[in-house]
Amino acid sequence: MTNKEEPSANSQRNSPSVQVDLYCPDDAGTETTGPLSRPGSTAAARAEKPALSEDADSLMERIVEEANIEAAFKNVRRNRGAPGPDGESIQDFFEQFRHRWPQIRQELLDGTYEPSPVRRKAIAKPDGGERLLGIPNVQDRLIQQAIVLILTPIFDPHFSESSFGFRPGRSAHGAAKQVRKTIRRGFRFVCDVDLSKFFDRVQHDVLMSRVARRIKDKRLLALIGRYLRAGVMVEGALQPTEVGSPQGGPLSPLLSNILLDDLDKELEQRGLPFVRYADDFAIFAKSKRAADRILTSISRYLTETLRLVINQEKSRVRSSEEFEYLGFRFVGVRASLNVSPKALKKFKHRVVTITGRSRGVSMDRRLGELRRYVRGWMGYFGVASQLKLFARLDGWIRRRIRCCYWKQWKRPKTRRRHLIALGVPRRQAIRHARSRQGPWHMSKTIASGVGLTNAWLAAQGVLSLKSLWAELAHRR
Repeated sequence: MTNKEEPSANSQRNSPSVQVDLYCPDDAGTETTGPLSRPGSTAAARAEKPALSEDADSLMERIVEEANIEAAFKNVRRNRGAPGPDGESIQDFFEQFRHRWPQIRQELLDGTYEPSPVRRKAIAKPDGGERLLGIPNVQDRLIQQAIVLILTPIFDPHFSESSFGFRPGRSAHGAAKQVRKTIRRGFRFVCDVDLSKFFDRVQHDVLMSRVARRIKDKRLLALIGRYLRAGVMVEGALQPTEVGSPQGGPLSPLLSNILLDDLDKELEQRGLPFVRYADDFAIFAKSKRAADRILTSISRYLTETLRLVINQEKSRVRSSEEFEYLGFRFVGVRASLNVSPKALKKFKHRVVTITGRSRGVSMDRRLGELRRYVRGWMGYFGVASQLKLFARLDGWIRRRIRCCYWKQWKRPKTRRRHLIALGVPRRQAIRHARSRQGPWHMSKTIASGVGLTNAWLAAQGVLSLKSLWAELAHRR
């Protein structure tokens, strides 16, 4: 699909892991503790039990095992996240949960546990509109994560090799590289299908029938169903969730992969090359005519079999040169990875916000925010083959930082003092300090170039995208 926001580094960290080191020692040589840890407990005393088969009807016992709950808590704590409707933070939960756990565990085993509603949070989408999130309480996040740790090894081995979203050892980079590989094979037309509000419109019966293909534990199936129907709190009022799998909980990404795996199998059976990242997928063809036929038939399959809603306005056949996927464009015969114009615009907007001259924050704080954002952005887009673009962005960012310093110095006397301290000749420093030109103009003067040099800005903590790109290229 097009016009989708690229996955953030945080979203990739949230991918479930099935290889969790439950009790590895920390840097000080002491054992990592979880919410159920007791004095005197040791890693050796917690030997792993044999994995249950997917047909087992006692998965709930495996979910509530102490080792699994502590592993789940490690993931919840690492991912942080905002409090749910009860307002309880992760730290407060950590202090109280050990005392609550025996009762919760028994309710889970008895099949009587009732999840709490989620908190509605709306975030703006880059192309307009809102994305609705459902933020569970920490307790329900923990239980969902415990379920994910057990179900992932059951479902994931059966997923398609062309599915990359929210899977262990896979990422958006892998999806983008497979798109590039497919285009290089001559598939230069793309069926770009947009599922309208996928997570909000999943039909519960369609989803649960697919979960039940591999899960036989009726208590677990009932619990997952209750999570889907738990409802959402909107301005203090409870709204039922008769459809949808709210984004925001650990279970939602796995459930989306389970449902859309039917689509993957259908495409594989037809011999069609495709790439999918969660609900964002593209199907490839060598001619526009073939792509049009594929779009029509797959749209019918999605609406009639999976009962999903397609955004007809955004779904269309595109050439590979027009296609954008996960923040990347694919340019030329070699389908070189480039930052999409939309992702570049978003980057510039964020940098402008951070380096706004009227924010009223210290330069240390401003530069700290900029470092974190630039490093994370390059961690994702550093695979792009655009060294010249990154060099241009470096110059633009440095000029904005010089503007901030010039604005911060304010008075001519202060500006003169700083310029002289930075090595600018006194007469030149006086002339520029008295200038009536604005900060943007002055950021390009000889005084700024001599005084606020690239090396000096780097010493203050201004990162270079070009240097980060070179580091990433060296590691690859």
